[in-house]
Formats: sequence, C-alpha cells, structure tokens
Amino acid sequence: MKIDDYELLIQLEKIGTVRGTAKAVLISQPAVSQRLKYMEDYFAEQIFVRTSKRLQLTPSGEMILQHAKKVVQHEHSIKNALAASSEEVRGTLSIASSSIISQRYLPTILEKFTKMFPLVSIDLVTGLSEDLKQNQSDYHVTIVRGPKNNEVTSKLLLRDPLYIFDTETFDRQTLKERPFISFKSDASLEETVSHWMYHHQDILRPIQNISVDQIETSKKLMQQGLGMAVLPKSVSDDLMETYPHLALTIDNKPVTRETWLCYQPDMRKLPQVNSFIELLLEESFQ
Repeated sequence: MKIDDYELLIQLEKIGTVRGTAKAVLISQPAVSQRLKYMEDYFAEQIFVRTSKRLQLTPSGEMILQHAKKVVQHEHSIKNALAASSEEVRGTLSIASSSIISQRYLPTILEKFTKMFPLVSIDLVTGLSEDLKQNQSDYHVTIVRGPKNNEVTSKLLLRDPLYIFDTETFDRQTLKERPFISFKSDASLEETVSHWMYHHQDILRPIQNISVDQIETSKKLMQQGLGMAVLPKSVSDDLMETYPHLALTIDNKPVTRETWLCYQPDMRKLPQVNSFIELLLEESFQ
C-alpha cells in the first residue's frame, strides 16, 4: 500500500462518494473505483457499503481507516521533523486557499517562493473558504475569506471592498427592479449581501435570482445584461470604467470582504512554512 492510497481512503470516508472524491483529488471516477478495489483486495475485506446517499464503512473498514489515519499522520510527522532539522529550506508546504486568492494572487507569489526555495514541494488545495475552514488542521496554512477565526493565529491580508455592478445605470431616485446574479459562496458573504440589500430596498429590488457556481460566471452574465451582481474589487478592477456600479456601504462605511492567513503557531517551527508566511506578510494584496 502506498501513502497515496491511504490518503485516498481518508478522502473517500470524509466526502462519502466516489464521484465527489474524484473531483476533490483531481483524478477520474473510474480511477478512484479501481484504487478502492485494489485496497479491498489488498486487505481481503470490504471497506465500504455503497448506499444511495453515501459510502458507509463496514466494521473492517473502520479498522482499516484508523490504520490509514495513523500511517498518514506518521508520514507527515516524519516529513515535518526532517524539514525542521535541515539546514536547507525543504520539505512539503501544504496550502489551502480560497479560489479567488489562488487565482488572482498565488501564482505570482508561488513563482517567487519556488525560485527562492526550489527544494520545497507545494501541495495546494483550493475551494470555498467555508469548506477549507472545516479541514484547516490538514494543512500547514489556510488562506480564507470571511470572519476572523480566533481559534488559530489569523493575520489580515486584504480588506476587499464589495460593489454591485449592472449594465444599466443606478439611479438613487428611482426603484431599480432587476434580476440578481449570485455565485456560490459561504454563508457569511450571503448574509453580508442580504443585509446590504435590506438596507437599500428603497432603490433596489431583485425580481429574480440567478444562481451560478463560479464568481467568473456571475461576472460574465452581468456583462451580458442578465442582471445585477455583487463582486469584490479584487476581481472587478477591469469593470470599473465600463459598467455602472455602486460601492456597498452601510452607515457610510464600506462593506468589505476580509482575507486571512491562518495557521497553528507551532507551524512556524517548520522552515518552509515560516518562509512562506514571511513572504505572504510582505506582499501587497491591494
């Protein structure tokens, strides 16, 4: 058994479906099924019972999963110990980052980091901040958006102002009734936008809700004239001069979306993690 197999087994139990796991680990669904069959053949035991809703561990599967977690944890501990004892900055750096930050800012930062520390391997996972926060102990650092997490060390990287865009003008003297295009995000952003809409229902009234999965899709639909969309400044600089927009404010204060760098304090004992944290804190995210 390889360490990758044990890690896949842990993901299968956590996510609960072959399809969802395949999407999360970026390999095909048949490949996941084939590797699960290999593991069951290896232990000569059925690990999961497949139900209509999710995979359920068998009693043997529970024992195998506990073994897998111990193996993976031991492997990570050894790698961290080796990295900490080395005079060179090396080892693996595991990062979980919100999709917006990973698309707009991380490519440039990681290019700089890998040139400075070529012996460090990068393990990057992206997704919704809400999902990443639930599994933050699986990574050296997480870069997430929303409210501050006081359970770990959290450093503010960016205050991202929010704007509402449309192809039609905003007139504060006239009630604007238009479809509203929303993208999949965490509850904190949805609450923020709903709160702002409530305080501005005298000038804006969504007449239809169009829900999409990606922020870029929301942006494109707005540009096609299908409705209004609330977008952070970090992804809408190119829209400012072309499309009518309003800054989201409440009591004359801008409504912003915060981005946080989060980690357990002990993680800074690892040279590759500490070096990455120092680089991030030196960067300008404006």
